[in-house]
Amino acid sequence: MKKSIIALLIAAPLAMTLSGCVIKINDDGVDSGFMGDSEDRTYKNRKNVAKVQLGASFMDMQEKLGVSDFSETYTDGENTVRVLYYRTQRKHKDGLTTKDECTFLEFINGKLVETGNGGDYSKTEEVIAN
Repeated sequence: MKKSIIALLIAAPLAMTLSGCVIKINDDGVDSGFMGDSEDRTYKNRKNVAKVQLGASFMDMQEKLGVSDFSETYTDGENTVRVLYYRTQRKHKDGLTTKDECTFLEFINGKLVETGNGGDYSKTEEVIAN
């Protein structure tokens, strides 16, 4: 009796940790997996980027949009250029975000001066001060 209790005390925790059971509940057809979350974030970013106004401050945009997927900062003469990239579309079904799936927001000295397709952004040779 004593041996069977000891064996049960050892086997029960092992059986619980080695279990491969997965329970998936279908929330009325709503996919809440990784891709669903990614698509939700893409839609949210698209919706928020559509509301941006040229001349908006860097701090306001970062507060409204949150952490960007990519960012660049460099100086051009006396100007500080910051570029934020937010995923707004999905072109590749690999689960990774690339710049061509993003919209860029370019800030010069803290003011939003341009937005566009992330894959089309390139550093300009001459930045006009605002």
